[in-house]
Amino acid sequence: MADIVIQLLPHILAALIYGALGFHFWNTRWRERENQRVARPMQTWERVAIAMALLVHAVGLRDGLFADSGMRFSFSLALSLMMWLAVLIYWLESFMARMEGMQPMVLPLAALCAVAPVAFPNDHLIAHASAIGFKLHFLAAMLAYSLLTLSALHAIFMGFTEKSLHSRTVKRSLASLPPLLVMESLLFRMLLLGFILLTLAVGSGVLFSEALFGKPLSLDHKTFFALASWGIFATLLIGRHVWGWRGKRALRWTLAGFALLILAYVGSRFVIEVLLGRP
Repeated sequence: MADIVIQLLPHILAALIYGALGFHFWNTRWRERENQRVARPMQTWERVAIAMALLVHAVGLRDGLFADSGMRFSFSLALSLMMWLAVLIYWLESFMARMEGMQPMVLPLAALCAVAPVAFPNDHLIAHASAIGFKLHFLAAMLAYSLLTLSALHAIFMGFTEKSLHSRTVKRSLASLPPLLVMESLLFRMLLLGFILLTLAVGSGVLFSEALFGKPLSLDHKTFFALASWGIFATLLIGRHVWGWRGKRALRWTLAGFALLILAYVGSRFVIEVLLGRP
C-alpha cells in the first residue's frame, strides 16, 4: 500500500503545482482589473516553477511507465504524457515568444491529465516495448499527439482573438496573448512538425505492424481514425500552402483532425479500460 502511495504522489504533487500556477496566471494575466489592461511578461520564478512541475511530473511518468516487468501503458498515462510534452513545448517556446497568456488554459488541463493515472490506474503491459522500432514509433506518436493538442488549443485561442478583434472588444485575457500573426505562425509550425511526426508514427505502424506489435495490420477503428486524422492535417497544410487557408477554416480543420486523433487511441482505450473494464 505504501509503495502505491509513493508511486502516485508525484502525479498528485504535479497536478497541485500545475493547478496553483494555472490560477496564478489567470489571476495575473486574465483577471479583469481597472488599473491594468496589459499583462506583464513571464517572470523568472514562474519559469522555474513550471520547470519544477515538469520535473515532478516526469518522475511520476517514469515510475508509471517503466516497471521491472516491462513498459506499462494506459489511456490515463497517454493523456498524462501528452500534456507533459505539451507543457514542455510551451515552456521552451516561451523563451522565444510571449506565451504567458496561454498558460491559464494549458496548465489546468495539465493538472487534470497529471492526476488522471491516480483516478484511472488500470494499465497494461506492452509487448515488444524493448524493440528500437517500437520506441521510435511510440516517441513519434506521443510527440505528434502533444504538438497537435497544442495546435488545437492555439486554433481555439486564435478564433477567440479574431472574433474579439472584429467586435472591437479586446479583454485583458485576450490582450495578454501573443499577436495574432505570431500565434498563426506558431500554429502552422506546430502543425507541420506534428504532421511530420504523425506521418512517421502512422507510417511505421502501417508498414511494420507485425514487427512492432506482433500482428499483421488490420483496419480497425484505431487505424481508421489515425489515417483519417492524417488526411485532414495533410489537406489543411496543403490548403495553407496553396490557397493560403487561415482563420475559421484553419480552426475547423485543426479541431476536426485533433478530434479524430484523440479517438484513434485515447478515446478507444478509455472505452476499453474504463467503460468495458478490460486491460
